[in-house]
Amino acid sequence: MTDDLSRRVAAIWRIEGARIVATLARVVGDLPTAEDLAHDALLEALAQWPREGVPHNPGAWLTAVAKRRAIDGWRRERVRGEKYELIGADLDEVADAVWQPIDDDVLRLVFTACHPVLARDAQVALTLKVVGGLDTEAIARLFLVPVPTMQQRIVRAKKALSAAGVPFEVPEPSEWPARRTAVLAVIYLIFTEGYAASTGDAVLRTELAHEAVRLGRVLGRLLPREPEVLGLSALMELQASRFAARVDANGDAVLLADQDRRRWDRSAIARGRMLLERAETLGRNAGPYQLQASIALCHAEAPSVDNTDWPRIVQLYDALGRLGANPVVALNRAVAVAMASGALEGLAAVDALSATGTLKGSHLIPSVRGELLSRLGRSAEARAELLAAAGLTRNEREAALLRRKAEALARDFDGESEG
Repeated sequence: MTDDLSRRVAAIWRIEGARIVATLARVVGDLPTAEDLAHDALLEALAQWPREGVPHNPGAWLTAVAKRRAIDGWRRERVRGEKYELIGADLDEVADAVWQPIDDDVLRLVFTACHPVLARDAQVALTLKVVGGLDTEAIARLFLVPVPTMQQRIVRAKKALSAAGVPFEVPEPSEWPARRTAVLAVIYLIFTEGYAASTGDAVLRTELAHEAVRLGRVLGRLLPREPEVLGLSALMELQASRFAARVDANGDAVLLADQDRRRWDRSAIARGRMLLERAETLGRNAGPYQLQASIALCHAEAPSVDNTDWPRIVQLYDALGRLGANPVVALNRAVAVAMASGALEGLAAVDALSATGTLKGSHLIPSVRGELLSRLGRSAEARAELLAAAGLTRNEREAALLRRKAEALARDFDGESEG
């Protein structure tokens, strides 16, 4: 297989994989079996497409192949005859149809993986794996746990769903509250990985981010009076509004201070503002997604970094921190403190967080320390922190940006020494 075809197949799977698995899970009624069938179909594609070419509708092709494999399995077992006849009757039509995303199938997949039979972390991790298409390493980094721990968690979750005979269906409205928090967390983390890819050679994974936005909209239609559902959708709309300005023509990251705000999507900002206002009118205490959306709106409405309402952002982070300890929230608050009160005060907040060890092994602490030390004129220390951060991140673009900043500090330091 050529490198070009390999990249194309990988892209097809990233875009179509969740919907294929969701459709199969609805048909066979079992999530692990659906995953196995989808992967078998992908292997068949890897064998056939180099010879025959990629079909016009690759998602439909993969779904049809997977369904045929399901039929073959049912035929061998001589069970589920009615399902065999039902699927076989429309198989040719499915293979020839234009591939259309089926929103409800993907939502069913999210709700199924977020079943109360699983612990909350297992619900979120499994759904990120199946729906988000994230590899185990990326999920482990989002949860700040070792990769083997996450592998075991996902395997146990699949076994637990199979053992419990969990049906593949959206639960009754009375069951939604038990799953809502996990469903929101899944959608949020899918968007987070799309907004800032933890691995690979791209700053953004826009297909993931846009899928999360779409899922948020679907959920909003189901739960139109849930403030946190509206808050999450507002947050994603506001953050997605920056996508066009977050990378340059070479695909490299553009920092917030350097972004051309004229390229921000004003319609997305308007949607986010409207959703946040709707959430606020419901009259309940703001939850974590509403608070994060309020922070994002502060950025969206500011004409520049220097003219951003940083004291207001610090207050919002304080409110967010009172809802539960989160080291990433604490680090973002430290950055806001640095902008509102000076780099020295921000550095003290970062060092206090670093002392807790909660982000040990992450590139986030040294990258922020490097930036703040740079502002304080401590170039040698800043350069060491930025290089350390570059060595810890698994995103190649981010690592390259950190190294460039470190090199710039080295040149400035050399210039000062010569002077």
